[in-house]
Amino acid sequence: GFFEVHRSLGTHPGGIHIELTGEDVTECLGGAMDITDVDLPGRYESACDPRLNTQQSLELAFLVAEMLRN
Repeated sequence: GFFEVHRSLGTHPGGIHIELTGEDVTECLGGAMDITDVDLPGRYESACDPRLNTQQSLELAFLVAEMLRN
């Protein structure tokens, strides 16, 4: 996706914008906690955009860092 397009063009992404929170919410699917659609109502607190929770945010940060290193 995003990083592959930049690689193919020889450009570098200027940044990414991610909605996240330090709270233990269940607003986005996936991650090591394996949040599924069944889990969403448990801690869905956003009145607007869904946010990654603390664990998902850290996972994504490490994945992005790894992509940028390669």
